Amino acid sequence: MKYKEDINRYKSYNKSNNVFFLILCTQGLWVLFFYRVFNNLYISKIPSFLKKTMLFFYIPIQKSMECFTGISIPYSASIGEGFYIGHFGNIIIHPNSVIGTNCNISQGVTIGVSGRGDKRGTPIIGNNNYIGANAVVAGKIIIGNNCVIAANSLVIENLSDNSTVMGVPAKVINNLGSKGYI
Repeated sequence: MKYKEDINRYKSYNKSNNVFFLILCTQGLWVLFFYRVFNNLYISKIPSFLKKTMLFFYIPIQKSMECFTGISIPYSASIGEGFYIGHFGNIIIHPNSVIGTNCNISQGVTIGVSGRGDKRGTPIIGNNNYIGANAVVAGKIIIGNNCVIAANSLVIENLSDNSTVMGVPAKVINNLGSKGYI
């Protein structure tokens, strides 16, 4: 189950391996729990009427989690296992976003829609990526694997594997990748 891998990622960052303590005290895990449950329902093959009825109950849960934690993850977003939210607060993920496995995001991150015409859309983010505080990744772009997006950066162009970017708009500063960040 993907939630178990999420917990394992949190354990790797925490000196205490007490899972109960992590789940009790970590807002990112609260949000991920409800996201994983309702995302599994969303991608399931149960009859549409039953699925829509059950997903309706996610709306008040998601809204209360948004108010309580400042983290918005719609059930329709596609997020791989081992997702790590470094700090709670002001995290917005668009419903059509795709995020790979073992990715870290920090507080204030927005992953959203942008662009005009055929360039309008949401990002596809690869595996093992680190997105720093208050970064924005927007538009119909592809972020490769093992990338680092520095704090306060605006990414609106594709990134190849192992890119480290910073700035507004973000520019590649090296190709050292995310080893050490993930």
